[in-house]
Amino acid sequence: MSPNLHPMINVAIKAARAAGAIINRAALDVEAVRISQKLVNDFVTDVDHAAEQIIIETLLAAYPGHGILAEESGQEHGAKDSEFVWIIDPLDGTTNFIHGLPVYCVSIALAVKGKVEQAVIYDPSRNDLFTATKGRGAYMNDRRLRVSKRIKLQECLISTGFPFRPTDDFNSYLRMMGDVMQRTAGLRRPGAAALDLAYVAAGFTDGFFETGLQPWDVAAGSLLVTEAGGLVGNFTGEPNFLDQHECLAGNPRVYGQLVTLLGKYSKFATVAEKAAVQGTQPI
Repeated sequence: MSPNLHPMINVAIKAARAAGAIINRAALDVEAVRISQKLVNDFVTDVDHAAEQIIIETLLAAYPGHGILAEESGQEHGAKDSEFVWIIDPLDGTTNFIHGLPVYCVSIALAVKGKVEQAVIYDPSRNDLFTATKGRGAYMNDRRLRVSKRIKLQECLISTGFPFRPTDDFNSYLRMMGDVMQRTAGLRRPGAAALDLAYVAAGFTDGFFETGLQPWDVAAGSLLVTEAGGLVGNFTGEPNFLDQHECLAGNPRVYGQLVTLLGKYSKFATVAEKAAVQGTQPI
């Protein structure tokens, strides 16, 4: 485990492991899990709710004055005006989970005055624990993490998330994927953005991009990436991306190349850049 663990990280680890235990128990009989649909292709289960509840209870027992931003319950719990806000995704990768595909995780971050300072991502099916404290590095279990050293895009493995909502811009995403596929060693879509970011931090992949993400999908993972020596931002390379619904991460050299490649697809791209995209044919 990383040295001199911050007390807040210890509480977050306890919360993540408690949620992981609930998820692992439910995974033994995934057919019995009750599923409901929030939106088209956007699922929530009683496991999401139970995991979120135990995380919130654990955090507020230790820090009753802190705020909460959680995927399922929003800001119903905790203090409304605290500068300490826990950003929680109790089960990132719910669609994988309900199919029994073991690629999902618990994600917990602490933002202080809007900046993420503590991060825990826990993969219960592999018992992998990723932690980061601002300024103290990122760790997987007891190993210090560094982003990969690859600099040639054609040697890189990049992860992404596919659009799954009817309102998503599929044509634009197909063009993005085509641009990346032709220039890299491979494109992967594991299905849990928080874990994708943890894997960039660990150097298992060299970069990651996705649109439509919420703060709870990316808050913890973004700190892991930066503490492992990587960069994270929106598609145009701006670092203040938490609420912008697009995320790009990678080692510094790969990140720069991905900004060059994907910046024109950003909702923050210039009118001329967007026109260039519209001018290209869908794949």
